[in-house]
Amino acid sequence: MATFRIRKNKWQARVRRKGQPDVTKTFLIRTDAEKWARSIEIEIDRGSYINTSYAQKTLFKDLIQQYLKEVTPTFRGAPEDTYRLMKMMRNPIAELNLTELTPNKIANYRDERLKEIKPNTVIRELAYISSMINHARREWGLGIINPVAQIRKPSQPQGRERVLNDVEMDRILREVEKLNPFMKPLCEFALETAMRRGELLSLNWINIDFIKRTAYLKITKNGSSRFVPLSTEAINILNRTPRDINGKVFPLKANTVSMGFIKAVRRSKVEDFHFHDLRHMALTKLSNKFTNVLELAAISGHKELKMLQRYVHFKAEDLALKLI
Repeated sequence: MATFRIRKNKWQARVRRKGQPDVTKTFLIRTDAEKWARSIEIEIDRGSYINTSYAQKTLFKDLIQQYLKEVTPTFRGAPEDTYRLMKMMRNPIAELNLTELTPNKIANYRDERLKEIKPNTVIRELAYISSMINHARREWGLGIINPVAQIRKPSQPQGRERVLNDVEMDRILREVEKLNPFMKPLCEFALETAMRRGELLSLNWINIDFIKRTAYLKITKNGSSRFVPLSTEAINILNRTPRDINGKVFPLKANTVSMGFIKAVRRSKVEDFHFHDLRHMALTKLSNKFTNVLELAAISGHKELKMLQRYVHFKAEDLALKLI
C-alpha cells in the first residue's frame, strides 16, 4: 500500500509491503510520486524489486573495510589481499556510494589502471571488486547488480615462456647459493617438481615419503591437497638439504625468497627471469616425459587443463599411429 504526504513543499511517497522494508522517495508533484509508487508496487509483486537503500548509504570504501574485517581474514592469501584492498581504498572510486558504482565507472577505473599496471593485475583487481559485491549481495542485503559482470575484461596476456639455457641457470644457482644454505636446494627442487613457491615453503619433512618417492601437499593454491611424485634427482636434492629444527624442508619466508632471487638474477646478469619461471621450466621438461595432460595436471596441480596446453604438444603423426 502506498501513502503520500507533503514534506517541505514536496510530495513524499511511501510504499509498504508485508515482509519488505518501507521504501520512500520525494517528488515535486504528486502525480510523479504516484507513478513511482505504482512502479515499485508492481516490481515487488513480480519479485523483481531491488532495495537500494543500503547501497545509497554505503560508500565503496566502507564496503571494502567491512570485507577486510569479516571476509579477508578467512583466506589463505589474506596478507596479500589486505595489501591490495587497502591500496584500492585510496583510489577515488572508493569515495563513490554503491549505487554510483555503475558499469561505466568500473570501465573508467579499468582503463585508468591499465595505464599504470599490467592487464593481469587489473583483472585481479576487477575480480576483487566482483567478489566483494557478490558477497555483499548474498550476505549483507546489497541491492545492486554487479557492475563488473557487465564490462569487458582486459585481454589475458600471453603466458610467460622464459626458458634459460644451462649456462644461465648455473649462473643463477651459483648466486643463490651465496645467500643462504636453503636457496639453492629450493630452486633445484622447484626445477624438478614444478611446485609453486608457496607449496615449496609449506612443505614439511614429515610429508616426504622417501620409500614411495612422494611429497604430500596438504594445502595448495587451488584449495586441494595432492601428492607430488619425486624424481631420483629430487630425492638427491632432499638428501643434501640441511635439516632445520622447525620441520620445514625450506625454512624461508616468501619475501626472503622473492627478494633473494631477484638479487641473484641481477648479479648473474640474466635478463627477465622470475622465480615462478622455474615452474614453467619444470613443466616444459616434464611434458617431454608425460604427454598425457591428465598425468601432467596431477603433478602440477592445475585444475584447468587449458593452462597446460602450452606445455604439451601432440604431433598428428604420433596420434595417427594410435589409430592403427
